[in-house]
Amino acid sequence: MNDDDELLQAVVAMVRRARHVVVFTGAGVSAESGIATFRDALTGLWERFDVAELASAEGFAADPGLVWGWYEWRRMSVMRALPNAAHRAIAALASRVPKLTLVTQNVDDLHERAGSERALHLHGSLFAPRCFDCGRPASLPSDVPDEPDGGRRIAPPRCDSCGGPVRPGVVWFGEMLPEGVLQQAFDAARSCDVLVSIGTSSLVFPTAQIPVDAHRAGAKVIQINPNATDLDAIADFNLRGTAAMMVPALVRAAHRCT
Repeated sequence: MNDDDELLQAVVAMVRRARHVVVFTGAGVSAESGIATFRDALTGLWERFDVAELASAEGFAADPGLVWGWYEWRRMSVMRALPNAAHRAIAALASRVPKLTLVTQNVDDLHERAGSERALHLHGSLFAPRCFDCGRPASLPSDVPDEPDGGRRIAPPRCDSCGGPVRPGVVWFGEMLPEGVLQQAFDAARSCDVLVSIGTSSLVFPTAQIPVDAHRAGAKVIQINPNATDLDAIADFNLRGTAAMMVPALVRAAHRCT
């Protein structure tokens, strides 16, 4: 058995003893399904715009069609993507531990499509629009045609309640994270035995504080990431590798040990 195998077995033993596991996912998980991250260069119609222009209330107020068109282009890209091995392994892990709380910074629905029953979406969801004026939940349009590769402006639908423009249900620059969801995430982190951080840079606060709070509360912290991050300093185990490679390996090893 080499050092990597011994490390994986130690992590498996820790997960198997846990009563409550928190899985905390970031952009690196969805990137392996081909979902672009905010750090990727914009292309097509969007390449002459700054992300801050497209992901802000001010940008939406100034040009609703541009912003709604970008988010519809993103949503269509997600709908064409498939959950990867990491998404599926996380869903499988839920059946192998007494309690699993899934916390994600991603705004896609790939966790749900992989079989995870409930994810706490810290940054909202591309699939949960709401009215820009009154805040009421809204339905997604059912007649949106396939998006051209370069994207296009699309006038947003109108709210059934007040007639205001419908906005994407994501957290924009300058906005607070959803308080209830954030509190649930911190409560889970502070009460879990093990937190597994997967594919996140651990740079953006307040979400980057979640693993730190788990550590301070006595939980063991496992990080899965191909690169070093600020979380290295407090993680009990650092598994170097991509999410789609390491998470299935972890779940397979846990299954063999049952």
